Amino acid sequence: MNIEILKQTAKQMVAPGKGIIAADESAGTCKKRFDAVGVECTEETRRAYRTGMFETAGLEQYISGIILYDETLRQKGSDGTPVPELLAKKGILPGIKVDAGAKDLALHAGEKVTEGLDGLRERLTEYKTLGAKFAKWRAVITIGDGIPSDACIHANAHALARYAAACQEADIVPIVEPEVLIDGDHTIEQCYEATETTLEEVFEELDHQGVAPEGTILKASMVIAGKKASKQSTVEEVADQTLRALNATVPKNLAGVVFLSGGQGDEQATAHLNKMNQSGKQSWPLSFSYSRAIQNPVLKKWAENPSANLKAAQDILLFRSKMNSLAAQGKYSDEMEKERPY
Repeated sequence: MNIEILKQTAKQMVAPGKGIIAADESAGTCKKRFDAVGVECTEETRRAYRTGMFETAGLEQYISGIILYDETLRQKGSDGTPVPELLAKKGILPGIKVDAGAKDLALHAGEKVTEGLDGLRERLTEYKTLGAKFAKWRAVITIGDGIPSDACIHANAHALARYAAACQEADIVPIVEPEVLIDGDHTIEQCYEATETTLEEVFEELDHQGVAPEGTILKASMVIAGKKASKQSTVEEVADQTLRALNATVPKNLAGVVFLSGGQGDEQATAHLNKMNQSGKQSWPLSFSYSRAIQNPVLKKWAENPSANLKAAQDILLFRSKMNSLAAQGKYSDEMEKERPY
């Protein structure tokens, strides 16, 4: 492990005003997104859409890294340039999703554990040669009747820590993502409790495995009431409770925190990030690692006519990236949405 390489990469990932795009949807998830907009999901359509996004002029002003799926890491852009090289030329770090997905947790109905540790060291070695500078592993924590259980939180925290240790051994920065799902009717108080307990366990396990916080990025979910809750959370409540959970659990020397959108609306996710960055300086940079909250309007426009609408889709991607960049600096306002190109 070269801690200086890890620290330098992590610092670049959360550079001021920059965030990360999650474009690492599995083929199955990508099919659901493509089906929703009426586009056939093939290896070629996935390549055309994703590389079209990556080739957006000026994207590097707002985006520090892009998380890729295994298939995409091996693909080429429109001019034949390998995707990792295409991104690196723009000053954007290529990342890679390395987990094998969330599977049912034995003896715990309604709960999941993420798999993929077997063969991980070898996969990381290959991904490094292909150009990956950072990786991502997502755990899923569900709030419901009697859950999350201690067993679920512990199993996922332990797997995240072993993954992170393997990454740092290979000089690849781990993004650690313990996602507390916002599906359901739970209150913001229930979300806070599940989030704080999960983060406490995750950082305890990371410490046990010898993972260096200064070479690690947390991909955090926001503390928010469930989508079906009778009382929805205000922007102020989400910012306050999320910062409270982070300050109670996250080491001060962690390299940075990037947020997932988790099914929030595009502007909603931006507003929450902005409010947090307006709440005073924190111990770590607070930025974004959004998938749907950046890509939703982009994919919709591209799907209307993939060849004719590429530039229009790129303009939308640039706009949403800029809005989130401003939010990462606490400089966003919903008035700016009037300028959106869609």
